[in-house]
Amino acid sequence: MNTTVLVTLVTLGAYLLGSLSFAVIVSRLMGLADPRTYGSGNPGATNVLRSGSKAAAVVTLALDALKGFVPVWLVVAFGAPYGLGEGTAALAGLAAFLGHLWPVFFRFEGGKGVATAAGVLFGLNPWLGLATLATWVIIAAFFRYSSLASIVSAAFAPFYQLLIWEPGWSAAAIVVMSLLLVWRHAGNIRKLLAGTESRLGQKAAPAAQAAAHGHGHGHTHGHHKHHKGAK
Repeated sequence: MNTTVLVTLVTLGAYLLGSLSFAVIVSRLMGLADPRTYGSGNPGATNVLRSGSKAAAVVTLALDALKGFVPVWLVVAFGAPYGLGEGTAALAGLAAFLGHLWPVFFRFEGGKGVATAAGVLFGLNPWLGLATLATWVIIAAFFRYSSLASIVSAAFAPFYQLLIWEPGWSAAAIVVMSLLLVWRHAGNIRKLLAGTESRLGQKAAPAAQAAAHGHGHGHTHGHHKHHKGAK
C-alpha cells in the first residue's frame, strides 16, 4: 500500500478513536447523568468525578488516556516495516487528541483533552509521560485544582521534550497539544483568578438545578421588592 495512503488511514483512524467521548459513554452505561449537563459541562474524567462516582471517573480517565496511547503505540511498535516513523506516530497522537476536542460522533463538542494528551505523551516517550504526570500530581496534591495542574503540566511538557530529549515531529505535536490545552482551559484560568474554580472531588449541582435556583432567587428578590413598594 502507498505510504501516503497508509498515513492518511492511520490519521483518520486515530481521529475517529479520539472522537469516542468516553465520559459520555461510560456515564450512560453506568446510569449516570450526562457530564455535559453539570459542573463545568466538560465531558472529561474530572467532571465525571463531580457526579460522585469515582469508579466512572477512573474508567473514563483510563479509556481517554488509552485512546491517545494506542494509535501512537501501534505506529511505534509496528509501523517501521511499512515506512511509518516518528512523524506518523506524532500525527496519529495529534489526530486522536483533536478527535477528543472536536469529536465527530458528538457534534464536535468534546473535552479538554488532558487524559488523551497524557496517553499520547506516554506513547511517544514514556519518560516524558512520567515527567509530565509527576508534574500534574505535585501541583494537584498541593493546590487541589485539577485545572491548574493540567495547565502547568501542559506548559512544562514541551520544555521537557526540547531540553531533555530533542526537537522533532514529536516536539512539534506536543507544542500544538500544549497550546490547545491551555486555550481550552481559558474559562478555568478566569475562575482560578476569581477564586471560584472547583477543587478536586468537589461535587457540582446539575446545570438545570443551578439555573432553576438562580431563576427562583431572582423571582423571590423581585417579589420582595414589589412587596416593599406596596408598603
